[in-house]
Amino acid sequence: MVASPYIAARFPAETKERFAVAARRQGISESTLLKRLVDAALMTAEPTIRSEPEAVEPVALSGKISVRLRSDDLLLLRERAENRQMPTATYVSLLIRSHLRRLAPLPTQELMALKRSIAEVGAVGRNLNVIAHAVNRGEPAEGPTKADLLAVLRALSGLRDHTKAVIRANLESWELGYAKAGD
Repeated sequence: MVASPYIAARFPAETKERFAVAARRQGISESTLLKRLVDAALMTAEPTIRSEPEAVEPVALSGKISVRLRSDDLLLLRERAENRQMPTATYVSLLIRSHLRRLAPLPTQELMALKRSIAEVGAVGRNLNVIAHAVNRGEPAEGPTKADLLAVLRALSGLRDHTKAVIRANLESWELGYAKAGD
């Protein structure tokens, strides 16, 4: 017979005796009392330690569920899905996943806009790098003037600020349940 794994700890003799008395009062062994205490501690631990929850009711293989909404809630839901330019069911799915997993999802269109912005910043950076290398080699600096470079710097700062605002608005919209006007 293979022995089960065990947990061990050392305590002062007085603590060990008090534990034994507590087990006897409950009419159980010290081992059983310890198992119960460990199980209770694990149940109150962080959710990541817990095993997957058991289904309360049978789960459809398709993963589909039906939900009844009040008509005014359905109108708001459709409006918000439309504002994010996605189907209502997809928006509901993202909302539920966001709530259950504590995520702040970035819808595809917003993600693509951010990726395009990053690509543009990368292209500007590469062009500036070519100019900087030419200047460092002592080649005549043909290209943007100092004023041009300052304008590019202002544009990049604006893009950075706008990107931060988009991300902040996205996070807030998932936390608050709606996007602010103009987002």
